[in-house]
Amino acid sequence: MSPRSLGLALLLLAPLALAVPPSAQKRMRSRAEVDAQIEQLLSGGASVSATISRLRYIGERGYAADGLQQALRKTVEERTRRNITAVLAGLEVRSAEPLLSKLAADDDSTVRMYAAQGLGRLRSRDVQVLLPLLEDKSLGVRREAAKALGASRNPAMSKLLMAAARKELELEVRAELLVATGRAGDAKQAPALKEFLGSDSESTRFAAAKGLCQLGSPEGFAFASKLLGSQDRFERRQGLELYEGVPAKKAAAVLTPLLEAPDRGLAAGAARILYQGGDKKMLDWLVLGSWNATGEGKLAYEKELETLHLADDERRAILRRAGLVK
Repeated sequence: MSPRSLGLALLLLAPLALAVPPSAQKRMRSRAEVDAQIEQLLSGGASVSATISRLRYIGERGYAADGLQQALRKTVEERTRRNITAVLAGLEVRSAEPLLSKLAADDDSTVRMYAAQGLGRLRSRDVQVLLPLLEDKSLGVRREAAKALGASRNPAMSKLLMAAARKELELEVRAELLVATGRAGDAKQAPALKEFLGSDSESTRFAAAKGLCQLGSPEGFAFASKLLGSQDRFERRQGLELYEGVPAKKAAAVLTPLLEAPDRGLAAGAARILYQGGDKKMLDWLVLGSWNATGEGKLAYEKELETLHLADDERRAILRRAGLVK
């Protein structure tokens, strides 16, 4: 729908909107915008990333997911089906899980890949749908299936993921399998992950260390601490990355001191990881840090807040509690 068409639709809705409460009027406007975004996606007038970003911003994700599912059932064009599935995956709406599970067996490998990605973002427990994808001919499908099985936090998956990692020839996929082995949560797989710390492949060693950190293994944290102590900025960021997904209680001893680091990107990243690990006060820390920062420092905070998809009203509420806005 073009901006002109959207404006006309909103104009036609205006008389009806006057008869309903303000909250309902706002929802009507939001849903009209969602419909316009979906129409632009279907016509090829908007990219997947832009559509996901806009739909998440509007806030009517459940309504958007329903509209996308209806559109997908009527669509046969290959590229459009892929785009719809990708947006569904990016919205992280639980009501889309049954359809994503079905799409995981689609004839199109790209659709299967996005379906697995969506199930991973939902931390789906439907592991029986995902397990066959570890043998998929497509590298992308195997990679996303590994991530999704790790995200399921089902310890029974760790052994299966490790078995897949041992025979996987593609380094990129093997790395995801090793991380997922740790993320799934079976501590009995720690010795197998330690074996990969001696690999000739740097990406394999890093992935094994990340998997060990997920399990709370001292060997994984020692690997991370060595990188965090480096004089090289890139290596410090790698060390921080190893704590992604680690509960805040396990990561706090190392990451809390980083909040005072001169490298504000490192500090903001540490705060975001602690927040995602369960330390909710770190969200306030990031918002207030961004408020008080300027230049590159502000960009560092905003980069992490963007990752969290922080809504404007949530940000304002934090600033209001701090007495910075009315």
